[in-house]
Amino acid sequence: MGTSDDRRAAVNQIQAQNRMSPQRWLREIGWRHLVLSLACVFALYPVVWVVSAAFNTIDNQAAARLIPAGLTTDNFTELFTNPLTPFGKWIFNSWKVAVTASALNVTLAALAAFAFSRLRFRGRRTGLLSLLLIQVFPQFLGFIALFLLAQQIGELFPAAGLDTHLYLILVYIGGAIGFNAFLIKGFMDTIPASLDESAEVDGASVFQIFWRIVLPLARPVLAVIFIISFINVYSEFILARTLVRSTDNLTLALGLQLFVESDFAVRWGNMAAAALLGAFPIVFTFLVAQKQIIGGLTQGAVKG
Repeated sequence: MGTSDDRRAAVNQIQAQNRMSPQRWLREIGWRHLVLSLACVFALYPVVWVVSAAFNTIDNQAAARLIPAGLTTDNFTELFTNPLTPFGKWIFNSWKVAVTASALNVTLAALAAFAFSRLRFRGRRTGLLSLLLIQVFPQFLGFIALFLLAQQIGELFPAAGLDTHLYLILVYIGGAIGFNAFLIKGFMDTIPASLDESAEVDGASVFQIFWRIVLPLARPVLAVIFIISFINVYSEFILARTLVRSTDNLTLALGLQLFVESDFAVRWGNMAAAALLGAFPIVFTFLVAQKQIIGGLTQGAVKG
């Protein structure tokens, strides 16, 4: 008993010595909690305002309050019942374009990165530097050329011309594949080349080395690039506004513009409800791809 009491007393004495005074806690730790709390309030306030406006019965920003006097779901109902604003089709268009463009972007960038990282051929360094040099120029510098090219392609192949999702996807792919290939190459350079040599000894082809060894190990960076590409394409406005015209082919970002321009007055309730629903595909895609990031860290091609 004496030994147990002595240990308990020693532990209490150590805890008392380590216990900080309120002044010291505020000086060393408390101010960090204060800054973090202010940052959280600053980041969450727009989200809270959008949620409040989506359920608010007052469709006027000047008269609306953060805590609405009444709650309603009419703003959400009108999104799917108004024939002039096919909101469901806009979300599907954005999701289709973003997923397709991001998947193709990651696939082509991974193939290019593997070639620059693992293969040795003449002009490899020049080609990589050329891809990076092209990324220096903003994409909107080619808007006129892209618009005229879409018109010319549409005369020969209407399915890939102006006001089509196929042409928009091709433009999105060409605008980001260079920089993404450079990022993936940097990650592939960290993968030991001895894995390639072991696979070659076992008779694996170059594509088998890429598909079964390098690609699984590079899954974390592929997932990150897919998420970034998806978010950028899903919310892109300027390029889509130039190449897409008809109401049924609009993406979500273009469709939200109609709520701003309708009847010369901003429909804040409908716009907030549309923005709230439009955020779900991004959150869902991020959660799905996040599993790939974690799983890619534990999967490899090391032969035991």
